[in-house]
Formats: sequence, structure tokens, C-alpha cells
Amino acid sequence: MAKKIQAVRENLMPKVKEIPAQSGVYLMKNEEGRVIYVGKARNLRQRVSSYFSRNPDYRQQMLLSQVSDVEFMITGSEVEALIVENRLIKDYQPKYNVRLKDDKSYPYLKITAELYPRLELVRLPEKQMERKGDFFSEFPRFFGPYTEVRAVRQTLRFLNKMFPLRNCRQPLDGSPQGRPCLNFQMRRCLGPCRGAEKVSPGEYGQEVKRVEQFLQGEHKSLVQRLQTEMNEAAARKEFEKAAVLRDRLEHLQKIVEAQKILNLPGGEYDVLGLVSTEIGSGSDETHQIALVYMYRVREGRLMERENFGLEGTAGLAKPEIMSGFMQDYYSRGVLVPSEIVLSCCPAEEELVKEWLEHLYGNKVKFICPQSGYYRNVLERCLQEGYTLAREKLKRGNKTEEEKEKDAHHSMEELSRLIGIPNIMRIEGYDISHLQGGEAVGSMVVFQEASPFTDGYRRFRIREFVNGDDYRAMEEVLRRRFKHTEMPFPDLILVDGGAAQLNILQKVITEANVQVAALALAKREEKVYLPGKKHPVQLPEYSSSLRLLRRVRDEAHRFANSYHRRLREKSASVSALDHVPGVGKKRKTEMLKHFGSMEALVQASPVDIARVPGVGRKLARVIHDYLHRS
Repeated sequence: MAKKIQAVRENLMPKVKEIPAQSGVYLMKNEEGRVIYVGKARNLRQRVSSYFSRNPDYRQQMLLSQVSDVEFMITGSEVEALIVENRLIKDYQPKYNVRLKDDKSYPYLKITAELYPRLELVRLPEKQMERKGDFFSEFPRFFGPYTEVRAVRQTLRFLNKMFPLRNCRQPLDGSPQGRPCLNFQMRRCLGPCRGAEKVSPGEYGQEVKRVEQFLQGEHKSLVQRLQTEMNEAAARKEFEKAAVLRDRLEHLQKIVEAQKILNLPGGEYDVLGLVSTEIGSGSDETHQIALVYMYRVREGRLMERENFGLEGTAGLAKPEIMSGFMQDYYSRGVLVPSEIVLSCCPAEEELVKEWLEHLYGNKVKFICPQSGYYRNVLERCLQEGYTLAREKLKRGNKTEEEKEKDAHHSMEELSRLIGIPNIMRIEGYDISHLQGGEAVGSMVVFQEASPFTDGYRRFRIREFVNGDDYRAMEEVLRRRFKHTEMPFPDLILVDGGAAQLNILQKVITEANVQVAALALAKREEKVYLPGKKHPVQLPEYSSSLRLLRRVRDEAHRFANSYHRRLREKSASVSALDHVPGVGKKRKTEMLKHFGSMEALVQASPVDIARVPGVGRKLARVIHDYLHRS
């Protein structure tokens, strides 16, 4: 390695001497031209020269052994250099820079930039993340990033119940768009589709502001606001509205009370605990892990716990790692509090402060406590972080974050296969029947590659299809598209081949909706796509194929379970259909009286005679018929 580093010095020193002594950013590239390190400096020539003129540590030796070229960019100030460095690190993902693991898999909550905004879960926010201005600006709002996607989904479900924002994706311009969906009937949506005369953008915007207050952690202000609105509605004798506000207030107060348990110091601050640990694997090999464990505290209440795995930390001191994390994390448009409690102060502390103030326009105070309340909170945060890090190292299996990453990759691969971006909701359909009778259809929903059982639906085929799966599938799809209260999917998968796909396309065209379609054959596992003459054979290791199989198999299982239940019900009741003197009314009365067919079979003639409308003679006939050999 020493000879290689010496060769690099001799090759690059002439170029390094030509670098100006100004502030800027430098990029180190390998032989393939890939950027492997991005750095900033107040004096570029002095900083870059230091790599080649002094004894490097192990980390720098590893870096220099791979460097083939150095480029630089001049900036007007050191803060500007920090901004450019951060952007380049995100663009190039250099091997030797500190950065968050699995950057693109972190979920965010997004308030869309529309006349009537929606709240939705997204994977990666757009670069233009703007938090200023009113809700009718051209920029959406982002909250996050979060690491526990299940907790984010729970939060989203809670907010959908508590604040009646719309879930539908149809564009709204203030004019009536037809009949409101089921959410409006359940009072979970204000119904902006009815038009601006029914729900003005200003009235709707008040609900959006409440959601933003909740996500910002301003629970105390939100409680006071709801309390005032409830009292005003009651004073105006709008008791129905006051009752709705009262229910929201009670739900919110329960959350506020639950967050008081930790007895944290008041105020708004983030607690960042840097954890770096390693564990042996039973041999000389060791595994290392570095992460930042975070408390988000707002109004003295713990809002979220998050943990962020780090890459590119080997050989770096903790202040440098903390500085790299803060630059990566706080450059994402997250809400920056007035105070940040740190387990160690970042390298170039004053520069990072100046950068944050430049980025957000607010002064930020760094606290590295050695004692007192903040130290107690920090110790608790570090302890949880160390416990999590050790569990991750010992477990060796995929973490929840890695599973979410796999799901994200499968959806990305599926998007490329179909040619549409951002596939989030997939619906799968299947038909089940027994020798042409009792045909049923199933609809399953996968949201972000995970089953969304609340969206599952069953269809009992109404037409006599006599074993014709094509006609049965067509009926199911037509009936599904009539349910406009359910959000339309991004992709529909049907079990079968080209014929099933043609039926699906026909129904989609008639319904005039924008939905992607494909079919997956069972035996050969071939994917049939619209407009393709021949099916696509995906490799066995393809993550998108595994996802499609899961959707298809789940639709098949759901259809079969429904069909089995109908058969069992039919078989149990049909035994009474041929008993002389037992009609539909008496059969209903007997099943109602005994509760099940099994209990009726076990009953004596005397017990059966107690059913209204059944005498002793008929009871004996029924008993003998059910027990005939």
C-alpha cells in the first residue's frame, strides 16, 4: 500500500499545487472516475496538500490508495462550501463520507400542494422542500424522515380518523365532481368534491393547519384551539359540530397525557446519541455498527424515537461522525428545533451552527451536557441506542428497515417493468368455483408491498357462469370499479394469461380510469403486459416477481377461503331442504333457535318440538330424517 500511496503523491502533487488557496469543495475520484470522497475547506490548497504531505492514518491510507484524480470547486464562503459539499454527497454517495444508510427507503409524511391538500406516506421527498408560505403554495410539506414505517402508518390512520382530509387522488378545482364517497358519509372527509360552495379552500385549510400543528408537535396549541372552537360552536348552538370537536379533543388529550410519562425537560429540542459498537462472531472476525439514536421532544413531550444507521464511519472520530450525520439529516428539510442536545459536539461546531442558521433562518443552540436534566435524558437515549445496536449485531437477520428496503426495491423494479412511476397500491383478483357452481371472486390489496387487509373484498358471482372464469372475472372487475369510494390502485394483477389480461383491459377502458394492468400465469410464472406480443419471463431471483407471486397467491387463498365457507354453510343447511313439511321459514326458525346445524342434529324430538311452528309429529320426522343411515 505504501508504494501505491507514494505513486499517487508523485502523480497528483503537481495538480494539487495548482489548486487556489480559497474556500471550496474538493472531490477525490478512483480509477473508474467514481467520486469516493467529497470534502470542504476554507483553504483548498492547504487542506488537499495535507493528504499528501503528512503521515496519514489508516483511514486516509485506504482513501489515498484508491485515489486517481482530484477536482475542486470554488465557493464564496465556507458556509457555501458546506452547502455544496452536502449536495454533492447526496448526489454521489461517496464511499468514505459519513451518510445515512438506505437513504431512499426512509418514509416521510407529505401534505400535498393542491387546492384541497391530502396527507400521504411517501418514500423520498422532492428536492424542493419548502415549509414557508400558505397551504396553497406550489410546494408540498414534508415531515420526517422516520425509520419505523409501521408507526408512521398508525399515525396516518389516526390522523385520517381525527382530521377529515380527503384520501382520493382526483384533481379538484373547486367545482362539484360528483357524488361524495363513503368517507364523507362516515364524517371522515369534508367532501371537497362537492365544490367550493360546500367546502371552501379556507375552511378545508383550517383542517390542514391542524394536521401540521399535530405533526410539528404543537399539541398544547392544538388542544387550546380545539377547545376554543368547541366552545364557540356550542355557543352558536351548533351542537353536532361541537360534539365532533369534543371527540377530537378527547383523543388528542389522551395522546398528550401518554407523552407526559417520561417527565422530560420542557421546550423543543432534539436529542442525538451517537452509538458505535462492535461484537465478535465466534471467530477473529468482528462486526461493527454505527447509528444515531434520536429523541424528538416538542413542548416537553417525547414525540418520536428514531434510529439512523450510518455508513462511511470507519476510522473517524465521533465529532466528525456527528458533524457528518447532522449535515446529512438536517439538510432534508426537517423541522429544526431551537436546541439540539448532543452526546458529543460536532467537528467545526461553529460552522455547522452558521450553516443551520443560513439554511433555516433561525438560531440553533448546541448542548453537550455533562450533568443535570439534559444529561439524564441523553443517558437514557444512549442506553436505548446501545441496546438497539447490540440487538442488530446479534440478530444477524434482516431488520425491519432492511425489510422495508427490500419492499421498496421490489416496487421500484416493478415500476421499471411496467413503465409507470411510484407504484404504491396493488390490487390482485382471483376466481374460485367448484365444478361450475358457487363461483366467488376475491380482491386483495397490497400497500407498499405489504397486505392491507382492511381493503380486501369478496364478490359472490351473481350471473350464472357455469364454470366460465372469464365471465366471472369480468363481473368482479365491473362491480369493483363501481365502488368509487375505494381509491383506485396504481396496478391491477389478475391470475391467468393473455385472455384474463384482455378482459381486465376492456373493463379498465370502459371505466375510463388510469390503472396499469398485468397478468401472472401460475405454472410458467410468466408476466403478461399490455401491448406485448409475448410474455416476459422474469428471473427467479427477481424481487418484483416475488412480490407479484405474493399478491397472486394471497388473492387465491382469499378466494378459496370464502368459497370454502360458502360450501360449508350450504352443506350444513341443505340437509333440511328435503325434509317434508320444512319450508324456508321453519328452517330459519330452527337454526335461529339452536344456533347451528350441529346443535340441531344433537337435539332430541322433544327439543325440536319446542321450536315455534314445529309440533311433535313434525319434530319426529325431522329427527328421523337427520339420523337416517
